[in-house]
Amino acid sequence: MTLETHQKFMHRCLELAAKGLGRTAPNPLVGSVIVHNELIIGEGYHHKCGEAHAEVNAITSVKDESLLEKSTLYINLEPCSHFGKTPPCVDLIIDKRIKRVVIGMQDPFSKVNGEGIRKLKEKGIEVICDVLKEESEQLNKRFITFHTKQRPYIILKWAQSFDGYMGREGENVRISNEESRMLNYQWRSEEDAVLVGSGTIITDNPQLNVRDFPGRNPIRIIIDRSGKLNNNLNIFDGSSRTIIVTTDKQKLYKNAEIIRVNEHTFIEETLASLHQLQIQSILIEGGKNILELFIKTNLWDEARIFVGSNELYNGITAPAITFENKHQTNIGDNYLFTIIH
Repeated sequence: MTLETHQKFMHRCLELAAKGLGRTAPNPLVGSVIVHNELIIGEGYHHKCGEAHAEVNAITSVKDESLLEKSTLYINLEPCSHFGKTPPCVDLIIDKRIKRVVIGMQDPFSKVNGEGIRKLKEKGIEVICDVLKEESEQLNKRFITFHTKQRPYIILKWAQSFDGYMGREGENVRISNEESRMLNYQWRSEEDAVLVGSGTIITDNPQLNVRDFPGRNPIRIIIDRSGKLNNNLNIFDGSSRTIIVTTDKQKLYKNAEIIRVNEHTFIEETLASLHQLQIQSILIEGGKNILELFIKTNLWDEARIFVGSNELYNGITAPAITFENKHQTNIGDNYLFTIIH
């Protein structure tokens, strides 16, 4: 088969894999198709952590199992070769005598990282690697960052007026439109956690959920360095998992896990603790001080900035960030700038 044909089927793998967004972490997003005589005879994707992997779902969907020996399996990420919550997918591929495996990218996870490819080749299976590698890496940017940088993938998000203000002290200023707000709820459902500072909690008393969007609520992470928060706030309602990060050594919180860190290594300890808790991605929604903390320490991977059509003329200035590598989208009368760091 030609490279163009391989790419066509890998595109389908990526489409399938993306259906798991927001539900597979700490596992990656993986889709798989099985092709016989250039026709798809089976396909599947990883739905949720702890459930069957993409290859298993694709193989079990094939009605005539005798065709597997004459088929090619496509997958956007190297098949796993270790025992986790499920058995190694490499063993199943070998057992079914599939003759060829086409892979989008190598798995950066230390327990796999080339071992799955090696095992397949050892058994005489033809392996073709790096088909749509860039697209495969983009899809699993969270998983890759988590394993290569030993921290969650960090997305900064804020809304600012057309003249560069986030709002005014003591005022509830609406900047983004309804379409932008619904998109933000969707983003919350797609990431493991949403993070804000205690100032945002005290001022707005938010629930930090997905509201009416049909998705799961993220973990709520609150930076409360000096223990200012009281237990009557909405984030302590027990409706979603809540984590408080603080330097206070004695403060207790209702319905929340506590990460106690030292002031001089605050951000490093916070990210290390979240990595240990298997939190793969974080949407940081501010306010300004929290956003600037991550910008100044160069600990971010992506920024999503809503720019409204209104002007405030004065107020809280938006964080300063270089608008390089930006992509612009119009959302009604709002602009969305996406910046890849």
